[in-house]
Amino acid sequence: MSRKGFVPILISFGLLVFLISWTGCSKLSVNYLKGNYHFNKANHHFSESLYRKAIKEYELALKYNPNLVDAYRFLGESYKQLYKPGVDTEDNQQRAEKALEALQKAYEINPNNKDVIYSLGDMYDKLGNFEEAEKLYLKILEMEPTNMANYYVVAEFYKRYAGEKEELKEKAEQMYLRRIELDPENPQGYAYLAQYYESIQPVPEFDKAFEAHDKRTLLEPDNAAAWLSKGVNRWSKAYRLQNQLSRTERLKLAKISEECLKKANELDPQYPEPYSWLSVLYKSVLAKLVPERAKRYEQEADMYAEKFKEARQRQAERKKLEEELKGVK
Repeated sequence: MSRKGFVPILISFGLLVFLISWTGCSKLSVNYLKGNYHFNKANHHFSESLYRKAIKEYELALKYNPNLVDAYRFLGESYKQLYKPGVDTEDNQQRAEKALEALQKAYEINPNNKDVIYSLGDMYDKLGNFEEAEKLYLKILEMEPTNMANYYVVAEFYKRYAGEKEELKEKAEQMYLRRIELDPENPQGYAYLAQYYESIQPVPEFDKAFEAHDKRTLLEPDNAAAWLSKGVNRWSKAYRLQNQLSRTERLKLAKISEECLKKANELDPQYPEPYSWLSVLYKSVLAKLVPERAKRYEQEADMYAEKFKEARQRQAERKKLEEELKGVK
């Protein structure tokens, strides 16, 4: 064949390759757009808590673009929202399996995505698979050892299982303490630690919680809410352990509670809750411990209950006014 005859064939072959390539790219581009379209629709349904509709759209998005890791994640989250832990039906089990399958796929595609790891860990947690959930939650800590919020996630996880395994109480406590070590001057860390001690069942660790509350008030002495927490803590111990403590011990606790609640009231006279707890303290503890002054305590309790109602009413009126002003803007 002559050179002149070969050139047109070469050009035709090049055009054919171009057309095939262009058609393939075009198809990929169209699928990409379709995938994004369904993904956006799914996200809208998810935000509206329309999980069944979201599932349909996420599945269509993945049909056109199988590499959408977030589509797998939120597909799993949608099934998870429909799943009811503890309900032993075939439909519910299928939701659990589909949630796990989608979240495992997202994790397979992106094993270092914190949101995906948390979602998968949460699903294992809901299924009661402690070992697999723990591995994932601890991986988050390894990835972000300086992120304080992660320690709360793991601490709360251990706390949920603490009733089944005694050693998990210590693990939960260590997570709260490690969070405090990262930022010892942050009062919020002590607030969370105190809440943990007070949530322990069957008997809260009142004194450890009080120590944490005390450290919080040292860091923010003008915080009325912190003083309120201290006061409620001492009342709780005096009231809940009334059959285990002596009259002298309970009276001492009640007096500390009274001092803390009045301090909260002094710092913020518009704060309703200290009035309410003072009323509770006088009626449920002091009036019974000091019967000769019971009538006076009952009267003061009623006075504080009235002050609580007034403060709550003022609070509601301020909130209503703020909402009205926002509406004017």
